[in-house]
Amino acid sequence: MDRRLWREPSFDLAGKVLRVNWLYMLLLCALAGVGYATLYSAGGGSAEPYATRHAMRFGIGLIMMLAIGMVDIRVIARLAWPAWLGGVILLALVLRMGHVGKGAQRWLELGGVQLQPSELMKLALVLALASWFHRASRERMGNPLFLIPPIVAVLIPVGLILKEPNLGTAAITAMLGGAIFFAAGVRWWKFMLVLLPLPFLAHFAYGHLHDYQRARIDTFLHPESDPLGAGYNIIQSKIALGSGGMWGKGYLQGTQAHLDFLPEKQTDFIFTIIGEEWGFVGGIAVIALLGLIILGGMLIALRCRNQFGRLVALGISCNFFLYVFVNIAMVMGAIPVGGVPLPLVSHGGSAMLTVMVGFGILMSVHVHRDVEFPSVRDDR
Repeated sequence: MDRRLWREPSFDLAGKVLRVNWLYMLLLCALAGVGYATLYSAGGGSAEPYATRHAMRFGIGLIMMLAIGMVDIRVIARLAWPAWLGGVILLALVLRMGHVGKGAQRWLELGGVQLQPSELMKLALVLALASWFHRASRERMGNPLFLIPPIVAVLIPVGLILKEPNLGTAAITAMLGGAIFFAAGVRWWKFMLVLLPLPFLAHFAYGHLHDYQRARIDTFLHPESDPLGAGYNIIQSKIALGSGGMWGKGYLQGTQAHLDFLPEKQTDFIFTIIGEEWGFVGGIAVIALLGLIILGGMLIALRCRNQFGRLVALGISCNFFLYVFVNIAMVMGAIPVGGVPLPLVSHGGSAMLTVMVGFGILMSVHVHRDVEFPSVRDDR
């Protein structure tokens, strides 16, 4: 490995603070503000029990984000594979001693705090894959043997997450890994080799799913077949979104949420409150804000002068996009319900921690966008 990667990082703190993308942080604060206002409504017009905790978690996350942003990106690169290994160990611990909730074993109790390792694993996977690919020459990328270690690095956490069981997060983790492969320059025909057998594998896997997972798929296809059971959530979600019309019913005036027709209104289905109270216009405005955050992450990737930073920024932006896409598509009935929160809007500690750590790494990429890494041409 080129020794330039291991040279002493810069500790010019004042210079780093000046390079922080404060406009991007303002966008994040605006989104968290939308979350606070929506959770205030979800609490029945009260800051308790959701909105206050949301604000406190975001404040802590913002400090954490700035602190991580000051860490030299080369230091983060050194920690990539240890972070991946730590994530795998945590996932293994979940299967052995994890907390069971809602029929799944997905959380660890650490000092009175519930942690969902599968969320942190996605960030560790982005770092590990970026570390593997950032020094790869075109010749090495064309060698199938070179792709075996990163494929294994994706399959191990995906397999452990499936065992929890958590089909939605496992699928997102696999898609995130695929996005890094594509961004690194893996040829499209190699993706086709993986995608072609998927319909046959999906048919086989359907017969081995848990009952509640099959119910989610069946409900997605025919929600009206069980309107008071498995189809209740998505039917109520569609009613809430549709009742908002163009301009909405007004802030704190949503009936579906306030009369408790809508389950999980503070977490998975929080976008329905936005649609009911602010209508189509309010929903589009929030989606536009989310889009600006995703676009900002992509621009940070494009401005970075080293491949590691580019891949990391693209991976974190893609992870955020998948959060947004799956949640909004889920509440609209476009995909099966998967238990994915809307980042910085939904109530929840693990998702907030993961998102803010990810944005901290993204900020480090921006602050250290001009640092030198080993040249891909030198590593054959």
